[in-house]
Amino acid sequence: MPAGKAPARKLTLLVGTVKGVFLYHGDERRADWRLAGPHLGGWEIFALCGDVRRGRILAGTGHFMHGPTIRISEDDGATWHGVKRDPKFAKSAKAELKHIWQIVPGHPAEPGTWYAGVDDAALFVSRDDGDTWTELKGLTRHPTRPRWMPGFGGLCLHSIVVDPANARRLWVGISAVGVFRTEDGGESWTLCNRNLPNPAPDFIKDPEMGRCVHKLVLDPLRPGALAMQYHGGVFVSDDGADSWTRISAGMPHDFGFPMAATARGDLFVVPLLADTNRVVPDGALKVWRNRARGRAWRVLTKGLPQKEHFVGVLRDAMAADTLTPGGIYMGTTGGELFYSRDDGDTWARLPGSFPRITSVKVWER
Repeated sequence: MPAGKAPARKLTLLVGTVKGVFLYHGDERRADWRLAGPHLGGWEIFALCGDVRRGRILAGTGHFMHGPTIRISEDDGATWHGVKRDPKFAKSAKAELKHIWQIVPGHPAEPGTWYAGVDDAALFVSRDDGDTWTELKGLTRHPTRPRWMPGFGGLCLHSIVVDPANARRLWVGISAVGVFRTEDGGESWTLCNRNLPNPAPDFIKDPEMGRCVHKLVLDPLRPGALAMQYHGGVFVSDDGADSWTRISAGMPHDFGFPMAATARGDLFVVPLLADTNRVVPDGALKVWRNRARGRAWRVLTKGLPQKEHFVGVLRDAMAADTLTPGGIYMGTTGGELFYSRDDGDTWARLPGSFPRITSVKVWER
């Protein structure tokens, strides 16, 4: 290696499916990928996360015999082991732990801290690098908790956002309840649903509830700014979620699940036809991009199938890397994985056909 030249950054795509984990290994050129897997064959994978600090993979899994568990690999998926204590409700709790929907690391100032979002909606934390998990009961004991109602996909806490400027500030998204923020590491929480409409007032009549958040992401360039794919459009907040503004005017459909943000703050979404028909409109797979949270959206189709392709993209099946130009990665319910390395202008399909893809994450090392 020439003197002074940094080693190439390793990129691994963590692909979760209903039948195991697959990995694509590449580098910062994003031109050549090597496929490995399946790992955890036969397990349903609902969440994946790469541990940059310790070189591990954490997975939120489901199995008809073992139930929902967190499993860890320290050798790029070749072997996996369980944890000492999985997320679990107290025996006296009325909630039932059905799935582990999300796993994210805590703030860099708190090494060894991890968060997990589950269904029935709750947030668990680990302070020992994922070995044991405890419930942050400040959220589940929120005064509104008796009024929480599930969406058609369940009562799931699926989005966890840690403020990069404040280790004790977090946001979570719960379907179909809304957004909550904590300023004290999870001891107390504020409901942040201002300006969010109730998309199904006949189904959930409570005036404060029924805010069906589909995905919540952080704006990497604006402190305290967030974006949301909502059941009813795309919304953004510039005040830490105290209020929300809809920015999806002009898009053909207001329903969708995934959302990704690049390092420059571009937002990417995949609209679906409707709640009752969760496929891309007209059998054409289209990604929509919003540059720097402006009012204009651009549809991106080059390299994506535009005929007879009736698939969907699930909530956690789209991700972005931190490179420039940005890389976007997207898995479909038909088991295909598409990616772009030029901010979404052009797309290619990675080789391989998989079971239904539930999660796509980028692990940069």
